[in-house]
Amino acid sequence: MQNNTESAPKIHKVSSAFVYFFGALGGLLFGYDTGVISGAILFIEKQLHLDSWQQGWVVSAVLLGAILGAAVIGPMSDRFGRRKLVLLSAIIFFIGALGSAFSPEFWTLILSRIILGMAVGAASALIPTYLAELSPADKRGSMSSLFQLMVMTGIFIAYVTNYSFSGFYTGWRWMLGFAAIPAALLFFGALILPESPRFLVKENKVSEAKQILEIMNKHNTSVVDKELSDIKEQAAIKSGGWSELFGKLVRPALVIGVGLAIFQQVMGCNTVLYYAPTIFTDVGFGVSAALIAHIGIGIFNVIVTAIAVMIMDKIDRKKMLIGGAIGMGVSLFIMSFAMKFSGQSQAAAVICVIALTIYIAFFSATWGPVMWVMIGEVFPLNIRGLGNSFSSVINWTANMIVSLTFPPLLDFFGTGSLFIGYGVLCFAAIWFVHSKVFETRNRSLEDIEETLRKRSDQKVVEAEHVK
Repeated sequence: MQNNTESAPKIHKVSSAFVYFFGALGGLLFGYDTGVISGAILFIEKQLHLDSWQQGWVVSAVLLGAILGAAVIGPMSDRFGRRKLVLLSAIIFFIGALGSAFSPEFWTLILSRIILGMAVGAASALIPTYLAELSPADKRGSMSSLFQLMVMTGIFIAYVTNYSFSGFYTGWRWMLGFAAIPAALLFFGALILPESPRFLVKENKVSEAKQILEIMNKHNTSVVDKELSDIKEQAAIKSGGWSELFGKLVRPALVIGVGLAIFQQVMGCNTVLYYAPTIFTDVGFGVSAALIAHIGIGIFNVIVTAIAVMIMDKIDRKKMLIGGAIGMGVSLFIMSFAMKFSGQSQAAAVICVIALTIYIAFFSATWGPVMWVMIGEVFPLNIRGLGNSFSSVINWTANMIVSLTFPPLLDFFGTGSLFIGYGVLCFAAIWFVHSKVFETRNRSLEDIEETLRKRSDQKVVEAEHVK
């Protein structure tokens, strides 16, 4: 009987650009489906006669689904492979989008939005890992951050779609259903995407893994042989579960994954992105001007994220996170101060909008992409899917808590005081990055894993010395 390592099935001849584009396309659906509801809810509320509680659930159902999707997809990807789960996510995106568009009443819409959210959560847990495992070490930051660029592009397309269909009576159905088009594209693209070489080596399909590494490394034989040797060494370690995830070896990676996932949300990024039109109207802009400004921010977001993709592998991850948190914190303090005077001064209102835009720029260039890149890098191969999944669940749970608590906190504190609180958390994030995060730029995934093992061994020696 012939061994799997001696013969490999024919791999589809695709370029690395094709792999990166379709691999990250789930990010566009992620961004679109989370961003489109901000405009659609205005029409859904009237046509389905929703009260405020029901409106909150229509918005939050995707977040609930995302928690479920992120929880399930990581362990499944460790068992069945990254590519098959990308295909499954595309199917769920398609069903959720059409189900939302054709929902006749509240409960069907909620169920469809939860299904859609499962695909969003699956994409957030799966795609950063998939891209990280396919990318060469010196390009991994840029390629993995394509996911965040796609997210921001999806949000921008959602803003434009909202504005385009706002004049139609059933416009909200078109807004929600439009996501079925990129979902179908993702499905057909994923049919010819390669599997992760790390997963293939675990499955003893070494020849197939080598072919894919050659495509992604442009047939640089020495790099491919070195990477394949490292992957084989790490893949020989038995797949882990929850006990390994919470064990001493993985603890530094788990702290990084969970900490970055929480701080990315509690610094207020999604409240600013979701409620920007509300903030604009609160400081004196008309509804039409607020929607147009929202589209402008969407364009700006995409541009800044594209710049971040280009510089991701030229600047250390820790420096980007610390610089981003400083910029976001200062912007929030200025915005809070300007909001207190925006009712009496047009200049204060303009300063508020500029500060908000600068805040989003810092988020889009740093914490937006870097968090997803790093949770795809720091976990060992034998529990990478589980670790990424767990971090994504934490991120979506924090997202849901922040999104649900924002309106009541806004009523209690007011916009000016509330954003000071988010600003303080930005500076808490600086302490966390400085003290708990280790650098991963320009290092192979296997080298990062070896760092965890050395740290674990060093702590064991220190513990023995204390005894």
